[in-house]
Amino acid sequence: MSCFQPSSCWISCCGVQGPLSTETLLHEPTLMGCFQSKTNKDTPGYEEPIILAAETPFTVSEVEALYQLFKKLSSSIIDDGLIHKEEFQFALFRNRNKRNLFADRVFDLFDVKRNGVIEFGEFVRSLGVFHPDAPVEDKISFAFRLYDLRQTGFIEREELKEMVLALLHESNLMLSDEEVEIIVDKTFEDADSKSDGRIDTEEWKQFVKKNPSLIKNMTLPYLKDITLAFPSFILSSEVEDSDV
Repeated sequence: MSCFQPSSCWISCCGVQGPLSTETLLHEPTLMGCFQSKTNKDTPGYEEPIILAAETPFTVSEVEALYQLFKKLSSSIIDDGLIHKEEFQFALFRNRNKRNLFADRVFDLFDVKRNGVIEFGEFVRSLGVFHPDAPVEDKISFAFRLYDLRQTGFIEREELKEMVLALLHESNLMLSDEEVEIIVDKTFEDADSKSDGRIDTEEWKQFVKKNPSLIKNMTLPYLKDITLAFPSFILSSEVEDSDV
């Protein structure tokens, strides 16, 4: 069973061409400048980097760098300092009209306040789960909630099948219905230790511990020091009129 692959979404699908060099960063004041401006404070949901750094694995300077990424995403379609679902879709697929259950679920998990938009604080805290130093338990929990489509506290067979199909679609992979059923059957055979037709949080935790590769993609190495290896589309990616 394939799990969430954020690296392919935030890097490859966003058109990232590679990390910025340290030299580029030192000569790019917009990345490491002062973040106490009126514009920042007027951003809806803006939280000071020192507060977010205390609550996440990121340092203050890394949070400041993430703010540049957030500003880029939140102004790609609607320039209001918030990431809307259309902008999230655009970041994932370069097409705001390409809807996908996978993308919807990730957006919903980032949108902690359930108000239809992602604020800066939500963005940083959610990305913090993918930091190499984030607790494994947080990664396991995020992956579980990704599959718990109905938010019942259980992963049911139909939910797993829906997410497998969505992930295959996102990855442009084609499997027959029979092959998909085999994946679902095998997962429940291994994970549903109570044999009650659903996977609870404890069963999921034990399943992942036996199959750690399931959450391998829940870690993005470049988040370890984002001020030295920052996605290049912060400077190079622009929204073309023809795209929107």
